[in-house]
Amino acid sequence: MTRKTLVLIILAAVLGLFAFGAWFVSRPGPAPVATAVPAQQQDLLVRSYSPVLGREDAPVTIVEFLDPACEACRSFYPIVKEILAEYPEDVRVVIRYTPFHGEGSELAIKVLEAARLQNVFTPVLEALFENQQVWASHGAPAAEQIMAVAGSVGLDVEAAKIQIMSPSIIAVLNQDRADVEAVGVTQTPTFFVNGKPLVEFGAKQLLLQVQAEIDAATANSD
Repeated sequence: MTRKTLVLIILAAVLGLFAFGAWFVSRPGPAPVATAVPAQQQDLLVRSYSPVLGREDAPVTIVEFLDPACEACRSFYPIVKEILAEYPEDVRVVIRYTPFHGEGSELAIKVLEAARLQNVFTPVLEALFENQQVWASHGAPAAEQIMAVAGSVGLDVEAAKIQIMSPSIIAVLNQDRADVEAVGVTQTPTFFVNGKPLVEFGAKQLLLQVQAEIDAATANSD
């Protein structure tokens, strides 16, 4: 058994335990699978402003439509992070915003955009996920805690309060909303790998599809 195969198995098992409950919370019925996006509409998946985790010119692109208030998105984040760690030269992750959980989601997204402008996007994203129960509890959301959570990991809160009101950040939120509707995303997280939706939603399918695209990219480069 190769190391990569072992990693895939371990990651799938860990996520299966960690995300199973959250998956049902965020996906109350059978999970629809997004349809493929035509080649001429690939800009619906990746915008020039979209946050990118990993190497900008990586041959494999995972596009994740996420909501920072989504429990399943929080549960999937460790496996996305492990994929980036395992394939640092081959994979990048493009984040698209999907504010499905109301005003708290919208504010969190605006704060993430401010964090991107301040070059602290990743620590703020991770802090929002780690403290999701504090600010995004479905029973008693406390959106006023979002700034405090982000500030604890380096966000300049006073500057962010001005930035989140800017037309450019509002435009990002509006464009992502439009793209979410155009692509047909109805659940979070939704993944596309090199423009292709997952055949079936799940950690194992994401891992296998990423590996297949890496193998194809490697074969084409030989």
